[in-house]
Amino acid sequence: MVEMNSPTYEARYGWDRRTSAVVALSAVFTVVLLLPGMPLYARILGLPLFGAGGLFMVYVATSGKVAFRVDETGVLLGGSPARYEATTAHVPWEDITGVVLWHQRAGRTTVPYVGVSRREGAPALPGGGPAARAVLEHFTSVPADIVVASRAVTGWRLDKARLIGAVTHFAPGIPVLEYPRS
Repeated sequence: MVEMNSPTYEARYGWDRRTSAVVALSAVFTVVLLLPGMPLYARILGLPLFGAGGLFMVYVATSGKVAFRVDETGVLLGGSPARYEATTAHVPWEDITGVVLWHQRAGRTTVPYVGVSRREGAPALPGGGPAARAVLEHFTSVPADIVVASRAVTGWRLDKARLIGAVTHFAPGIPVLEYPRS
């Protein structure tokens, strides 16, 4: 765990408003599905979705895994808690040209993201294949390279001031850029 006065910025998966709401809603639906008189098809479809989904969200919130980290070595893009090792990526400062904050529309709301723009020729990151890039270019408002090098701010909290402070401390020439909301 990183001390609050340390220049290192670290955010870990935990309880946030959205995670708490999803877990509570999943618990309510699971209880309702277990009430007598519920149709069998509703239980067969609903219990795995809401029961297992809610339990997975509890796992994510209690995992304590690093979601995002800025330190003297660069930026750690924490992976999906279900496949953490396979989806976690470290980007060293020499490959970073900027830290980027952006939002993706999701229905009537937006999901905040934080990531990095990288220099031309930087090593590939997980999830950046040609098919994925084609889809990303079509559905996002930022370049695919930035999307691949970004993480959704869900299941953890982003402290923008501390993030900017850490980037300024460890990489004074690297800007923190904010894309306008789409």
